[in-house]
Amino acid sequence: MMQVRGLLLLLALILLIATTEAGKNKKDKVKKSGSECEDWHWGPCIPNSKDCGLGYREGTCKDETKKLKCKIPCNWKKKFGADCKYKFESWGGCSVQTGVKTRSGILKKALYNAQCEEIVYVTKPCSSKIKSKSKAAKKGKGKD
Repeated sequence: MMQVRGLLLLLALILLIATTEAGKNKKDKVKKSGSECEDWHWGPCIPNSKDCGLGYREGTCKDETKKLKCKIPCNWKKKFGADCKYKFESWGGCSVQTGVKTRSGILKKALYNAQCEEIVYVTKPCSSKIKSKSKAAKKGKGKD
């Protein structure tokens, strides 16, 4: 019984080492196939069909060109692009005159050298439903 456990342990160890080495080889291949060029300029992600989903982005560096796979989420804000990441504050109060509420976002990261606005504003219609206090109390209850 002890020999079987030892053999299984040895096999597990060999499998672990083999998968670790395979992972290292993949990383090495990526580095070797990479370019020496360091000043890449990337274009926007262009979806394969419609205006979201899988697509590609093209990059250029000196006289080299590369294409990378990319994905545009289908709920992205078209106004400021999928390559601009913002930190948004909480929604403001509902405006009685316009029937919308607003919040602003400050640029957190511009991916692939995208041209992004520093601050953006988004609006959405005010909710016609009024949340009861009991539902709001239940949501906050588990966060302590």
